[in-house]
Amino acid sequence: MDAGPWGLFLASFLAATVLPFSSEAVLAAMALGPWSTLVLWAAASTGNTLGGMTSYGLGSLGSGGRMARWLGVDAAKAARWERLVVRHGVWAALLTWLPVVGDVIAVALGIGRARPWAVLVLMFVGKAARYGVVLILLR
Repeated sequence: MDAGPWGLFLASFLAATVLPFSSEAVLAAMALGPWSTLVLWAAASTGNTLGGMTSYGLGSLGSGGRMARWLGVDAAKAARWERLVVRHGVWAALLTWLPVVGDVIAVALGIGRARPWAVLVLMFVGKAARYGVVLILLR
């Protein structure tokens, strides 16, 4: 069964959560298929952004120390990330596309109660730019 762009959306969503998964590999494989670049870009960018907002939502559920323990993150590291988010505010959402630390930034944005709509927009900009670059390099 071929899941098409919906499968890419789901893969991109899962890759933006704390699950170790590469949506770029799925995107690269699908770029060889019949789908338009715009459809692939939109599916990957939207799915990854919504997955990142899920991490943001997890962070907003509790204080930094409590969430750090629940996620198995060292409390000192969690405090450092929280300070980074407080210092840079919602602009840190532009960096949620980064591998590994992007998920931490999204959770820290939630812990710091950054404005959700601003986080959503800036997160989408960063993630969409990343997928755009990947697609340009593949074509």
